Amino acid sequence: MKTNKSLTKRLKVTRKGKILARKPGFNHFNAKQSRTKQLGGRRGKELTLSNKVINTHLQNA
Repeated sequence: MKTNKSLTKRLKVTRKGKILARKPGFNHFNAKQSRTKQLGGRRGKELTLSNKVINTHLQNA
């Protein structure tokens, strides 16, 4: 099976195998938010995906 490229561009797999993704809703319109909320949106959020999803979409990532 081929790796799903659109999914791999949105996710990052760490050395220990954790899957990180950006929090949604922080692409624009952040000027009115507090600084801590702005920076909090940049941090990744750990995802828990089933083994079936990982094997079918992130096989070679």
